[in-house]
Amino acid sequence: MSQLFSQYRIGRLALKNRIVIAPMCQYSAVDGAAGDWHRMHLGHLAVSGAGLLILEATAVAPEGRISNRDLGLWSDETEHALRQVVTSVRTFSDIPLAIQLGHAGRKASAQLPWEGGRRLPVSEGGWQVLAPSAVAYGPDEDAPLALDAAGLEQIRADFAAAARRAARLGFAAVELHGAHGYLLHQFLSPLSNHREDAYGGSLENRMRFPLEVMAEVRAAFPAERPVGIRISATDWVAGGWDLEQSLEFARRLRTLGCDFIHVSSGGLSPEQQIVLGSGYQLPFAERIRRETGMTTIGVGLITEPEEAEAAVAQGRADLVALGRAMLYDPRWPWHAAARLGASVEAPPQYWRCQPRGLKDLFKA
Repeated sequence: MSQLFSQYRIGRLALKNRIVIAPMCQYSAVDGAAGDWHRMHLGHLAVSGAGLLILEATAVAPEGRISNRDLGLWSDETEHALRQVVTSVRTFSDIPLAIQLGHAGRKASAQLPWEGGRRLPVSEGGWQVLAPSAVAYGPDEDAPLALDAAGLEQIRADFAAAARRAARLGFAAVELHGAHGYLLHQFLSPLSNHREDAYGGSLENRMRFPLEVMAEVRAAFPAERPVGIRISATDWVAGGWDLEQSLEFARRLRTLGCDFIHVSSGGLSPEQQIVLGSGYQLPFAERIRRETGMTTIGVGLITEPEEAEAAVAQGRADLVALGRAMLYDPRWPWHAAARLGASVEAPPQYWRCQPRGLKDLFKA
């Protein structure tokens, strides 16, 4: 029996298999509002047969967007727009939906990736970016504005408010974006956090703000629905955030009621030296899972069904997330089920595409 296609529970959230669709920015919102692109994009993914679909990084405030086309959930207007998309997706799929809430910090105010992705100054339509410290991401960028006490309080409130909106929209889970060099990661790493107050310096201090945000979101989101976090387990830079610090952070998260941890890496510094390879981040997930007991999602260049199956069967991760592979092939779980001798849910409108010899591949 395939372990990848076995059932799993995150708290009270029941998943039909261990395949997670990772959050992938689409840069296609208008003033933070979801629209027809999201309806089409998420509709494809919702009938993929995966166990869980996590929506793209969704900004909790306008200034927290990576680009001016990022999805947001900070107002009645953005909530209403996303409700329309979610309702449309729900018409034909009961896949559990989660949403990733984030703030880009010093990596905000950027061009769209296909337009170059560079930071846009205010003079070119950008906005003032915020960060733990006045330390720019790139050598040619203006320094961000270091957050003061009022700014920190506002961001905590923004995360909590977005979590309440996500609850009203019926999301089954919330994932905080604490990875890839965005704001919460910026507080964690000594490369980007040079503060001299209670939020900087020691590991205890650098963890403080992300843990406060987790506590706020956990309190704002219904207790019966899971809240988790995506982290970068290492900056891939000497002297930066690393696995040992991630382990301590995970332990502290668990005490706050964090239900799962999604283990990625990198994104904080242009000086990173990443060693790429199939499943290259799984060793980080495996150790965090083993030493903390937290539900762990593994991710990173996992493209073949056999790789995902092995990750679960060998206990390297409880769940396996796919991003680019799912964009390339939105029916990846169908094909994985065919290769691993499993079954997958699919809409009856598509059953006639079932290959010969696989009469039990699809189910309602």
